[in-house]
Amino acid sequence: MKLYGKFFMIYLKSQMQYKTSFILMVIGNMITSFTAFLAVYFLFTQINQVEGFTFSEILICFSAVLMAFAVAECFARGFDQFPSMISNGEFDRTLVRPRNEIFLVLASKLDFKRVGRFIQSVIMLIYAVITCGIFWSIDKIITLALMILCGSIVFAGLFLVYASFTFFTVEGLEFMNILTDGGREFGKYPYSVYGEEILKFLTFVVPLALVQYYPLLYLLDRTDKKLYMFLPLVGVLFIIPCYGFWRFGLRHYKSTGS
Repeated sequence: MKLYGKFFMIYLKSQMQYKTSFILMVIGNMITSFTAFLAVYFLFTQINQVEGFTFSEILICFSAVLMAFAVAECFARGFDQFPSMISNGEFDRTLVRPRNEIFLVLASKLDFKRVGRFIQSVIMLIYAVITCGIFWSIDKIITLALMILCGSIVFAGLFLVYASFTFFTVEGLEFMNILTDGGREFGKYPYSVYGEEILKFLTFVVPLALVQYYPLLYLLDRTDKKLYMFLPLVGVLFIIPCYGFWRFGLRHYKSTGS
């Protein structure tokens, strides 16, 4: 962690060298993400509820997913950029260094410009917390924290799977964006609104519903099952097969010779 902290400070200082550029990139990132919020807002100017969820309730799950994605995108950006490491031969150097390859990939890129999405999600969450009418007991505060923390780990796992495919294809597979960017975009509504089959897929295959839909039901008192509070921790187990796929790809890695 000490070494990672040094990488953290190096990237932060380097990206802050041109402060105006950094701030404009953060604002641009926020504006780009803000369009998704506008889509939700304008929808609720025409209707009062979506599948029984009000605007403030929708914002809780949307902000939690967006915040989790922003954290994962910032700190797991190295996996998103991994195809370039493969194609230009940089990963070959990584393998001969005396550190774990996952650590080195994570430390190869930290993108603090993604804080724009994080700021937007915080603003939405504050508004939703004030207006949704939830009584915020300790267990519900913990539930919301688990949604965000565990959600970021699940998204990081998806980035890891995306990087793992590159061992076989060299170039990144765009279909993974359906689960990463798509998971973020579809996450602006409770995943149940997309149908039972989608909900099952996002529960048992890619456990995004475990960190969004089910704990949301507990937050909104639509279930009294304490299990729903801890389902985000179950979703974190998704990182195990993701890591297994990474190790499998690493064993079959062949250098591009770049």
